[in-house]
Amino acid sequence: MTRQDIHVGVAGVGGIGLANAAWLRQAGFGVSLWSPRGTGLAGPARCELHATGVLGGSFEVQVAASAAELSRHADVLVIAVPVNGHKAVFDALAPHLRTGQTVVVSSMSSLSALYAYELARSRGVDITVVSMGTTTLTARRAASNEVKVMTRRTRLGISALPQSALPRAKALCQALFGDVFDEDANALASALTNINPVAHAPLAVFNWTRIERAENWPQYHYMTPHVASVIVRLDAERRALARAFGLHVRSIEEHFAKSFNTRSEQLADIAAELHASRGGPPGPIDVGTRFLGEDVPYGLAFSSVLARIAGMPMPCTETMIEASSLITGRDLRAENDLIDALGLRSETPDGLLERLR
Repeated sequence: MTRQDIHVGVAGVGGIGLANAAWLRQAGFGVSLWSPRGTGLAGPARCELHATGVLGGSFEVQVAASAAELSRHADVLVIAVPVNGHKAVFDALAPHLRTGQTVVVSSMSSLSALYAYELARSRGVDITVVSMGTTTLTARRAASNEVKVMTRRTRLGISALPQSALPRAKALCQALFGDVFDEDANALASALTNINPVAHAPLAVFNWTRIERAENWPQYHYMTPHVASVIVRLDAERRALARAFGLHVRSIEEHFAKSFNTRSEQLADIAAELHASRGGPPGPIDVGTRFLGEDVPYGLAFSSVLARIAGMPMPCTETMIEASSLITGRDLRAENDLIDALGLRSETPDGLLERLR
């Protein structure tokens, strides 16, 4: 099967969705885009995407009006929506999935890939679900059909459900996005690889007045030594949690080195290095920022539940969850719709690892 014969359906029309669509089109794949919320793209069945940055050009893609239409012709489905929309997207796609399809979750948190895999199996559909701990590209949408692609990561871990499908899944992802992939032990390793929650929550809480005043603040410049020290402590708990499940995940410092070729060893120095070389990205200016509204429920609160079933303390993580909930006036622990759907509170470490085989 040639690239022209493979059709990829991309769910999501934000920066990452548009960047993925443009990347896949320039690589020669057929691409359809679907907006789960019904916003961003509408009207004609085709549109032209305009990309700038590390990927430049104009690319014609198809526009799907529904989950059914997106799935109908897709050999591969790429999920490129924030994780707080994963369950709703999987619920919408589930009736239309076909045996043999591959679903790529970019990026995966709270074991949303396991939810998709078990949901399909409950309907008698045999699919492969690929998990990426973060996105292959970083991007910002400039308009409904315009995207600035800022970075293509140099290395990225992936896993697959079932685990036996990993070699084939890795080969597919290499065909789609290039030879940048390492193999994670399982989907939990991919979930815990995501460093956004441990980085974003302290950045948001300790820069909250800047967010509330909608100030322009380059986030790496404001990852000051004291803020970085909190992030490092949260990161140590993340890695300890992985070890409790027999897994190894790289440190946040190693993540930046792999993703952005940084040379410094200490996180505060890495932040200064990134600010000097990139000058951004800008920090959020909306109190509804995903730095807390997504990364705390689906990252830190998810880790808190795993820690409880593993019988290990995570005091820094618990403090950051409470501080984030306090400053937003929301019960962020309760906003994760995957924890109870997956039955994680009553799970055991061995039971969870068995489900991930």
